[in-house]
Amino acid sequence: MNQTRRVVVIGGGISGLTSAFSILADSPFPVEVTVLEAGSRIGGVIKTSPFAGLDAVDEAADAFLVRVPYALQLATDLGLSGALTSPTGAHAYVWHNQLHRIPGDLLLGVPAKMRAFAATPLISPLAKLRAAVEPLLPRSKNDDSLGKYVARRFGKQINDRLVDPLVGSIYAADTNSFSLEAVPQIAALAKQRSLLLAAAKARAAAPPPGRVFASPMRGMGSMIDTLHERLQALGANIHVNSAVASIQPSARGYIVHTSNGSAYEADAIVVASPARKSAEFLRELSSYSADLLAQWQHASVIMVTMAIDAAQWPKNLDGSGYLVPKPDQRWVTAASFASNKWEHWNPAGKFVLRVSLGRDGMDVMHFDDDTALNLTLADLKHHLGIDFTPTDVRISRWNESFPQYRPWHHDTLAKVESGLAASAPGVVFAGASYRGIGIPACVQQARAASEAVVAHLSTLTN
Repeated sequence: MNQTRRVVVIGGGISGLTSAFSILADSPFPVEVTVLEAGSRIGGVIKTSPFAGLDAVDEAADAFLVRVPYALQLATDLGLSGALTSPTGAHAYVWHNQLHRIPGDLLLGVPAKMRAFAATPLISPLAKLRAAVEPLLPRSKNDDSLGKYVARRFGKQINDRLVDPLVGSIYAADTNSFSLEAVPQIAALAKQRSLLLAAAKARAAAPPPGRVFASPMRGMGSMIDTLHERLQALGANIHVNSAVASIQPSARGYIVHTSNGSAYEADAIVVASPARKSAEFLRELSSYSADLLAQWQHASVIMVTMAIDAAQWPKNLDGSGYLVPKPDQRWVTAASFASNKWEHWNPAGKFVLRVSLGRDGMDVMHFDDDTALNLTLADLKHHLGIDFTPTDVRISRWNESFPQYRPWHHDTLAKVESGLAASAPGVVFAGASYRGIGIPACVQQARAASEAVVAHLSTLTN
């Protein structure tokens, strides 16, 4: 194959950038890659900026999961493995009337031993008895609702106070309307009759404990910066403020039109943009797939980062932060005691907190910055009994940034991809809207998309 092939990647987040990087690095033939980002910057829901005298404090995700290897491998490929650090190991809490340490022996909130719920005051005596009979129950119906399934097995309190806070904090989700199959760690357990016994087997088979999370010392944004540098060195064309308006079939493959009037020829396309936005420009390729994508729903979150005088922080609050169960939520869903969680986030004389507001079913984007801050401070006082006086404040808004995987999400996604397969060969998906929102999941999807694109390009003739 002598003719240079052209690939357009739609979306400049971690999924799109990694797809572009993998295609350029792994293609055995000449390829030209163009990345089109609708916003004014690349990185998607990864952003790091100076705060309170620190050079780099993350505005969204502050780490990636190490036990799922894909993000760690990307960091290694980018030469960042020697610059990684991990959280301190400080314990986390759930807030229900007061702070309760999250019990051990859990898998994403699912008890792996009875002592996970037997000893904690977070669960009522009656609810403990209900949970204890889980191994004796017959196999439960699976209607692909995570919250409903867990409640059937263990009772409502285990879901509301353990599973929903832990899973909900990751996905900004309400587990009652969230796909069980979209949380693979728990979905694997649900294939067996007893969740508790399956979780116990999984924990027993797990490798010895090691570091769970990692992050570059200069924040998650340094992965984006390094990816950008590598892509430029490999010859990628990256355009911001370039929202895709439509895609038309052409004799060569496709023509991608942007809202600013530019057009790009493509032999293959990676769609690494949010599902509902993607529906708008995929309609000419498959109206059926576009209609399905348009039904995707996305939750919005506000991250309030604040620094307080270190003397204001109680010494007995030595944990990493807390989660708020859905029935107890007013506005705050989680709070990270960031200076306890990260040793390098300790500016002189100050203490840093990062607080999340909003989730699926709890819209917060209509609040202005002052209101968001006041609601945050009111909830912190309600939870911790302290009136904080911030010395520094940063408000980060993540509008519709958390896709919600409704029940039977993967079945719907299969229909979307099937609808495109016949009419749009070489158009593939990667990213948070599709097969997982965590950074490792996004990197894994990007690698798979790259392989699919290279395989498609290899079938083309000059």
